[in-house]
Amino acid sequence: MTILVTGATGFVGSAVARKLLAAGETVRVLARAGSNRRNIEDLDVELCVGDLTQAATLAPAVAGCSAVFHVAADYRLWTRHPEEMMLTNIEGSKALIEAALEADVERIVYTSSVAALGINIDGTPADETTPSSLEDMIGVYKRSKFLAEEAVHELVVRKNAPVVIVNPSAPVGPRDIKPTRTGELIADAAAGRMPAFVDTGLNVVHVDDVAEGHVLAWQKGKIGERYILGGENLPLGEILSEISELVGRKPPRIGIPHGVVMPIAYISEALTRLSGGEKPLVAVDEVRMARKKMYFSSAKAQKELGYSPRPVREAFVDAVNWFRDNGYLG
Repeated sequence: MTILVTGATGFVGSAVARKLLAAGETVRVLARAGSNRRNIEDLDVELCVGDLTQAATLAPAVAGCSAVFHVAADYRLWTRHPEEMMLTNIEGSKALIEAALEADVERIVYTSSVAALGINIDGTPADETTPSSLEDMIGVYKRSKFLAEEAVHELVVRKNAPVVIVNPSAPVGPRDIKPTRTGELIADAAAGRMPAFVDTGLNVVHVDDVAEGHVLAWQKGKIGERYILGGENLPLGEILSEISELVGRKPPRIGIPHGVVMPIAYISEALTRLSGGEKPLVAVDEVRMARKKMYFSSAKAQKELGYSPRPVREAFVDAVNWFRDNGYLG
């Protein structure tokens, strides 16, 4: 049987597609017309052209599939059109799962995010049960993922949708073509473009471990449950030091208070709106999120799925090498 992967042209989705192919599965990918397909150029996959916001294109994508990995999402920390992100992440996810139900798909793995979870104020790692609410969600992306996960869980309850939810943290590694915000941090640090930083913390994980976690969730996950797919909790300063050490640079030592960065973020967003730019140098929501250390525990996935992420330094090595080989550090 065929397995559908949405978002396979992107960072995490391409890693999931590769894991499935390596396991001998037949993979179909859903891609928008005109999308950048660099990440799947070398993959033996069936291409289905469609769009999450166009429900009529989803039935052919899921037809004959035994499983669906819904990895695709609109991931941006700033957008001038929030309604577009909401449409893709919430309504698009619902439409895909509805189409999969009509096609009698046996198992669906939905890729949420730790962005949809609660964070412990004291900095200790949060887990799948840490309380959260829509009011806690900072920015349109986090709100969209929170509401999307709620909508997906409602389909599990109301229509018996065979969905397992996974919540990746901050993946790093090869083929981060956009790149993601975490990827940008790594590339900038490796290239010496980051002289200073704010005090925050992230849970960082190799993208290939996240992909393996998706496959494990498909094989062993419980319907309706969520599983955090993370790695190591690290202060941003330590992450930047690790990257600097890998490339033989001195790590940045200047810590910038959040209160100093926030006015810069407001100005940056205003200039981006006036100029018609794609994104600001730094977003207001990004600074607001950085006030809390985003630490998480993958204990549940490790216990129930057999998830076992590698040391995060290996992820940094692979990311730096890929960014260097592909011209991101020049």
